[in-house]
Amino acid sequence: SYTIDMGPLGPRWKESPQPFSCSIEDPTKQTKFKGIKTYISYRVTPSHTGHPVYRRYKHFDWLYNRLLHKFTVISVPHLPEKQATGRFEEDFIEKRKRRLILWMNHMTSHPVLSQYEGFEHFLMCADDKQWKLGKRRAEKDEMVGAHFMLTLQIPNEHQDLQDVEERIDTFKAFAKKMDDSVMQLTHVASELVRKHLGGFRKEFQRLGNAFQSISQAFMLDPPHSSETFNNAISH
Repeated sequence: SYTIDMGPLGPRWKESPQPFSCSIEDPTKQTKFKGIKTYISYRVTPSHTGHPVYRRYKHFDWLYNRLLHKFTVISVPHLPEKQATGRFEEDFIEKRKRRLILWMNHMTSHPVLSQYEGFEHFLMCADDKQWKLGKRRAEKDEMVGAHFMLTLQIPNEHQDLQDVEERIDTFKAFAKKMDDSVMQLTHVASELVRKHLGGFRKEFQRLGNAFQSISQAFMLDPPHSSETFNNAISH
């Protein structure tokens, strides 16, 4: 079960009684079926056990979909996107690892998601047979979607109906405004990126060349030139 208590600003999820963190390290290329299939595995080590397990991206993807299915009332951040080509290039592997770390930090710090049995199974199960059993158990979980509400322990304090409705209306207005604002910001940022990749890019290159020229000018005056200063200008 998951508990809601009353905080100074109203109802909130009760903090996890045993907070922990989790590291994701050492992405390594692995093969199976005598080299027919190649994949990247990550060493995943939760702080409260200290025992590493090794997970592929498909395992993260399975967990992500379980979280979406069970916790429809909680925002679960996206995993880094899948990529069909270039999956084994160093830059892509490093970038994906950094994004998986950010995703994992959110999971472990969330008072509800961090306590999900499927998440614990993902972090702790090192045996293939037990992994399949736990995977099937999570997929057969009936307390998902609206049924998740039946697992909640709620505060005993009496709640005034009018006050609750006002809080809900206020949150609805906030959610709509936030959604509209984020969409607007995404559009503006996309336009800005497009411009920087086009005309702005050439202008910044010209600006950089001008600074390089100034640095080269100072280098022609050895007695008074500063290598640190010149490097800063030409960087």
